[in-house]
Amino acid sequence: QVQLVESGGGLVQPGGSLRLSCAASGSIFSINSMGWYPQAPGKQRELVADISSSGSTNYADSVKGRFTISRDNAKNTVYLQMNSLKPEDTAVYYCNAKIYDRVGILRTYWGQGTQVTVSS
Repeated sequence: QVQLVESGGGLVQPGGSLRLSCAASGSIFSINSMGWYPQAPGKQRELVADISSSGSTNYADSVKGRFTISRDNAKNTVYLQMNSLKPEDTAVYYCNAKIYDRVGILRTYWGQGTQVTVSS
């Protein structure tokens, strides 16, 4: 009933930039928080950045000063601006959203993932 669609991944050289987008659609009453979770091969999915409905942000130490998360509440969309990319940022990036439906139930949804590869 709710879909998250990511876009913006790709191949970039070290030091380059990418901007990821994630749009939520479907049976949405309100969106609580949205975030990005990269998963590298053989590793667990871990939070790098999230943003609350009021705009408060939280970043992993590894991306502070390089990544910026933002959201457009009117479009139910979250963005991740990634600058000064490093090879260790290579992963499939999954969008996560915690969404209230019309009866007040909070559920967690995941996107399909978008590949980010940082390599020369």
